[in-house]
Amino acid sequence: MTSVDTASCDPVDLLKQLIEIPSVNPDVDAAGGGESAIADFIDDWFTQRGFYVERLESKPRRPSIVAIARGTGGGKTLMFNGHVDTVGVADYNGSGFLAKEAVGRIYGRGSCEMKAGVAAMMVAADNIRRRGVAGDVIVACVADQEGSAWGTQEVLKSYSADGAIVPEPSDLELTVCHKGLMWFDVVVKGKSAHGSRPDLGIDAILKSGKFLVALDDYSADLAARPPHPILGHGSAHASFIEGGTEISTYPGECKITIERRVVPGETRQTVIAEIADMIAEIKRDDAAFEADVTCLDAKAAFEESHHSSIATSVIRAATDCLGKSPRLRGEAFWLDTALLQEAGIPSVIIGVKGEGVHDSEEWVETESVRQLTTILTTAGLDFCSVSENRTSPPIMRAEEKDALQAL
Repeated sequence: MTSVDTASCDPVDLLKQLIEIPSVNPDVDAAGGGESAIADFIDDWFTQRGFYVERLESKPRRPSIVAIARGTGGGKTLMFNGHVDTVGVADYNGSGFLAKEAVGRIYGRGSCEMKAGVAAMMVAADNIRRRGVAGDVIVACVADQEGSAWGTQEVLKSYSADGAIVPEPSDLELTVCHKGLMWFDVVVKGKSAHGSRPDLGIDAILKSGKFLVALDDYSADLAARPPHPILGHGSAHASFIEGGTEISTYPGECKITIERRVVPGETRQTVIAEIADMIAEIKRDDAAFEADVTCLDAKAAFEESHHSSIATSVIRAATDCLGKSPRLRGEAFWLDTALLQEAGIPSVIIGVKGEGVHDSEEWVETESVRQLTTILTTAGLDFCSVSENRTSPPIMRAEEKDALQAL
């Protein structure tokens, strides 16, 4: 790894430094070392610029850095939120931790997703701090987005804001919605017995076939429903199936793991009810059919109005920078914006142009990094300068918190 320069204020130079600090998520790749080294660097970078910095690390080697620039008072609080973890480099073409610049691109693991966005929001926050605004600016450089999204969850236990921008890659277009996901285990019950005793055994694997047929019908029904105007339809599929213990034994149970991708308006409760209806329909034709359902994970879909205050600030800034209004778009995958929305923080996504996310070669368009920095700076100056009734509490430095608690 090359030496890092914490004095850099050029977003492209900063991006190169971030790429060359390995931050592979160990929950995604067992060889990953976590985010400690990159958190140290970001901590130093912000501290040198006079930000109040807090390190959140309830999970060892999985720190998130929160840097705060206080405003003059009376304005809205803005949060920049970006993850610093990456996937692994085992299949990367060449050295994923060597930042290479060629033909208007920067190559390296995390260059596009999303160290370019992190570099842009860091420099933008410092630009806003130096210009001075009424509101506070919070920069959350979070761990573990590629895994369980623990970093953002940990930040939201202590911090809130009136609006947030997440600079995930989006081709400099404005993402205002994305799908959610839910994982379920469906355990179909049978009865174990010796293979020579069909009078005693109930084959759980064969019974599972009925559920799989119903799941196929359910998937077709989802595709026939009225689509979301940007995201289209929800979907369902079987991911794993496992059952049986040996050839000469009737399997006592069979587990099917399914994934359900949801669009705004579809909730954990509605999906569970739909799966329960599927099972009830099977039981009407087969009274011996039994199945238990367990929800393994549920991440909500996200949608934000493009007329919201934060979206309006970003649209104005992007239009000014690019010479045209950014296209509104949605994402098929899940992002941390859903967590921000659940915490009551209106949020949008805008990020760089690039390709190769999680692929063998990853790159970002160099000019888009600078354009994104300009957009984030302009949007932040606009959003934080507006004096309105604030929904989030003012940010206090640690010594101020101590003084208040002593009263």
